[in-house]
Amino acid sequence: MPGLARRIGLFDATMVVMGGIVGSGIFVTPALVASHVHSEAAMLGVWLVGGAAALLGAFIYSELSAARPSVGGQYAYLREAYHPAAAFLYGWALLLVIQTGGMAANAITFARHVVPLPIGESGTAALAVAALTIVNCLGVSAGAKVQSALMVLKILAIAALVVCGLFAGSAPAVARQSADSFGAALVPVLFSYGGWQTACFVAGEMKEPRRDLPRALVIGVAAVIVLYVSVAYAFVRVLGPEGLAQSSAPAVDVMTRAVGSRGAAFIAAGIAISTLGFLSQSILTAPRVYFAMAADGVFFRGVAGVSSRTQAPVAAIALQGVVTIALVLAGTYEAILNYVTAIDFIFFALTAGCVFVFRKRGGAERTIPGHPVTTLLFIAICAAVVVSSFRAHPLQALIGWGITLLGLPVFFLWRRRS
Repeated sequence: MPGLARRIGLFDATMVVMGGIVGSGIFVTPALVASHVHSEAAMLGVWLVGGAAALLGAFIYSELSAARPSVGGQYAYLREAYHPAAAFLYGWALLLVIQTGGMAANAITFARHVVPLPIGESGTAALAVAALTIVNCLGVSAGAKVQSALMVLKILAIAALVVCGLFAGSAPAVARQSADSFGAALVPVLFSYGGWQTACFVAGEMKEPRRDLPRALVIGVAAVIVLYVSVAYAFVRVLGPEGLAQSSAPAVDVMTRAVGSRGAAFIAAGIAISTLGFLSQSILTAPRVYFAMAADGVFFRGVAGVSSRTQAPVAAIALQGVVTIALVLAGTYEAILNYVTAIDFIFFALTAGCVFVFRKRGGAERTIPGHPVTTLLFIAICAAVVVSSFRAHPLQALIGWGITLLGLPVFFLWRRRS
């Protein structure tokens, strides 16, 4: 049976890291942050703290990826550190909730920012998912090149937004007189910084994963911190704390003030490219988890198939595409997104705990600055996000975990059959 092709270098890997983070959220999340904290310093502080937390995570995952550069990334770490069941639950949640729900939402956002087609929003979103699924079935090289091109376009669009924000007229620097809620503001920021870990899924298709993946994680996350803090500064400079908190489309408002209606059209195109880039990255990376599950004998065996012509896991890619399109057409993706946070951050914490397990076994490279304090701090941040999610949306969080734990009987059934 043909194996996966090792075609991804450092540049493409860095673009994969950045592409997994930057979607449509940065264009709207600063307004949500402004509703919780009310001064320019506090708003920028939230983005810096969130970026620092993401960078801690990048250092943790860089050590794990250097020690175990396996197909499936986070799935492989959980399998080898704890138990195959823990890894399966992650892959199960990824396919049914975490990845496909986010992809469906981004596909709809893309459809809302392009020229309307006769097939409607859902049809346009499904078409985008199908087209990128086909591109990635042509091989990891084709998928990586498309992803890198879209990420470069995203960077250019964000840079243009920031430059326009710096040269547009500034709002009066008047802070709103009400109590700040730094913790509440931090949760959506941490969610906006998520996604860098998905680059680890394609470790088995990198030319030099032990060398390049840790570098790509740190460089990619650091670059996104610069982009995000710059965008937040541009928004609050042009709109002011009060105006930013009241804006439903801050990116459009900033560009409109800077260059008029042409700016609004430009940023709409930028948002469309950004969401398309996120879709491309998700289709490139996440199917490698389902491929690894099938190779372990705990999922449909056909999903472990690799095309003899393109050396891509075509069945795994197609499976994710079908599930995402089904969510788009059914219109259930928005409900699913409410389940994501509580699930995703528990798996972040569990994965960070893998560092302690692997170091105890010996042989792991020790590259995390300030370990164990920094690793424990990252775990504590993840735990705080999960607690906040349960407090804010207890029903959605419980449903999310219910869906995840339904994977346990499925795991043992598949394992028994294999």
